[in-house]
Amino acid sequence: MFFFDTIGFILLLPAFLLAMLAQARVTTAMSKFSRVNTARGMSGSKIAEAILSRAGVSDVQIERLDANSGDHYDPRSKTIRLSAHVYDSSSVTAVAVAAHEAGHALQHSEAYTPLAMRNGIFPIVRFTSAAAIPLIFIGIMLGLGSEFAPILIDVGIIFFATTVLFHLITLPVEFNASGRAREVLEVGGYLNDEELRGARKVLGAAAMTYVAAAMVAAMQLLRFFLMSRRR
Repeated sequence: MFFFDTIGFILLLPAFLLAMLAQARVTTAMSKFSRVNTARGMSGSKIAEAILSRAGVSDVQIERLDANSGDHYDPRSKTIRLSAHVYDSSSVTAVAVAAHEAGHALQHSEAYTPLAMRNGIFPIVRFTSAAAIPLIFIGIMLGLGSEFAPILIDVGIIFFATTVLFHLITLPVEFNASGRAREVLEVGGYLNDEELRGARKVLGAAAMTYVAAAMVAAMQLLRFFLMSRRR
């Protein structure tokens, strides 16, 4: 009953609907503009390289991933890793994604505070997020007759709260990276006006997935908290 309840349904349904809408929107936008090549014909890797050079950042590497997903910036090795269809492609989608990841590299070079906070708590969150649900579940299985059950559930909820915190810190990091991407693509003249509109749609749609993820996590935390009070 802890996991399947009316409260959980009421809290989580809107969040899940938003997540589904956000995912559908980003999938549609990225698919549409992946078929639109930019007039300048610069690939995603070249765009990222140009953005870094323009900002005077010379210690960041750009690597090609064999897979067609997983674009990210690795602050530990100072490496932008781009999937094959972003690294090689000159589509509006590829350029927007590459510029976004370059935005993270610029954040790192400038010691952008939210990024430093996210990187700092990541090792902790990696552990607590994996342990939260199992702890709550074990506490439920032990039942109210066990003195350890409430403790396990409360610790699990605290652990899950770190996941929510991570999502909340991620929001300004991702929005700022997208903002940097939009600005540099426009100021640098890498895209024309029509292409810029497409890039904004791709970046905006991608940003909404982070909002939806944060909302789902927050509602799940609220659900766990309210139900734990009813023990």
